Amino acid sequence: MEKPRQNFAGLWNIGFGFLGIQIGFALQNANMSRIFQTLGAELEQLPILWAAAPLTGLLVQPVIGYMSDRTWLGRLGRRRPYFLAGAILAALALLIMPESSVLWFSVLMLWVLDASINVSMEPFRAFVGDMLRRDQHAAGYAVQTFFIGVGAVAGSSFPWLLDHLGVANTAPPGQIPDTVRYSFWAGGLAFFVSVLWTVLTTREYSPEEMAAFAGSDAVADSPDTLRLLASRGYRGSAIWAGAGLAVAALVAEFGLEKEMYLLAALVAGYGLASAVAIALARAGRSNNMLAHIVGDFAGMPPVMKKLALVQFFSWSALFIMWINTTPVVTQYMFGGTDTASAAYQEGGNWVGILFAVQNGVAALAALTLLPLLSKRVGQARAHLICLLTGAAGFASFLLLRDPQALLLSEIAIGIAWASILAMPYAILASNLPQAKLGIYMGLFNIFIVVPQLLVVSAMGQVIKTFFPGDPIWTMALAAAAWALAALAMTRVAGEVRT
Repeated sequence: MEKPRQNFAGLWNIGFGFLGIQIGFALQNANMSRIFQTLGAELEQLPILWAAAPLTGLLVQPVIGYMSDRTWLGRLGRRRPYFLAGAILAALALLIMPESSVLWFSVLMLWVLDASINVSMEPFRAFVGDMLRRDQHAAGYAVQTFFIGVGAVAGSSFPWLLDHLGVANTAPPGQIPDTVRYSFWAGGLAFFVSVLWTVLTTREYSPEEMAAFAGSDAVADSPDTLRLLASRGYRGSAIWAGAGLAVAALVAEFGLEKEMYLLAALVAGYGLASAVAIALARAGRSNNMLAHIVGDFAGMPPVMKKLALVQFFSWSALFIMWINTTPVVTQYMFGGTDTASAAYQEGGNWVGILFAVQNGVAALAALTLLPLLSKRVGQARAHLICLLTGAAGFASFLLLRDPQALLLSEIAIGIAWASILAMPYAILASNLPQAKLGIYMGLFNIFIVVPQLLVVSAMGQVIKTFFPGDPIWTMALAAAAWALAALAMTRVAGEVRT
């Protein structure tokens, strides 16, 4: 059986929830460095304070993916229970976040907010693959990317808009301005309402219908990856654990930034988790979540492995951008380093506008440029071209000092952003077994999260060692990362089924 073809209204309803998710995500990305600095964080502390975001994604998305593949709550469905639970928690976090008065509380609320966003976000990726036939995957992810772009424009521009409406954009030292507070409150409402729209206007296919659509691929508990895991020795686990301990020893010996301990813990932790998973698989614990997650990670399809390297470099650049755009723009384009100054706050608002332009371009590119480019050169080559365009946008930060001129940089970055949000997922949805789409989408997120954790762990040391007080050079690192992602994409062309 073939899934029914969705009309435009169906595509709209399937993707609409991402509007609110991205509003929350954009508010977080554009304002957390500003909030941290306002509450007393130093520039070198920003990467480790941002660690909450990738760590929660690393832990939450594979678990939610695994669980949603195996969930069926009748009329509420498979993925929608997670949309709704995440939306409620995220809305509450957005209401509470701007009330932070001390740094540690804002960091805690970032953990809560990012975990909640990930609970909603991960099943949405698999939801498109569940609901659409293969020849509509690209269209489904393009519509989703459109809502991501629109939501990001709204979320990023809220403080700027409120400032122009007369809401106070400055506050006494150590207090968050009203423009940011009211923006987070509006974002919480938008998050909940938009996700609720998708929950109420869609009907998921039952397990029986999915089995009819997918045939043998509908068997979620395929033992293949567990057998693969059970056949592995413990040498690899020992190597990972040993590498983590070695990194920790180097940090202690040479007095490196303490954030590097996070990298050490991540590497050693994977070694330990893989050893436990192998033991469980050998013992025949076929229903164990950890064994399934590690087994599916070890048994990723070839296309997913190659796309993983592309994602690694793509998201390294994005996390560098989110952490450093505010200090770069406020310092170099507005001359403001004092967080209580009007110049700094004006620059912070302009960062919101830059991100809004970037995401507005992404929304338009998703529905216009990407389909045209994909038709002409294929999805893989289209993604390569877009990544190179974005790399040029990052490189231009080193040359420009006029805030208005940075709009051109953001146009280039926005084109790449649109492709990153759509192309890899369209390729995956058409080349992965449908019964494991949730867990594979969750595992694919690891290659979004790991580079972010590496940036968090190493960026403070890099800034301190090579360009103390001169963050503009982080944009050069971002440009290089996207150039490497484009190079890695050449390995994917010819491997995909569309």
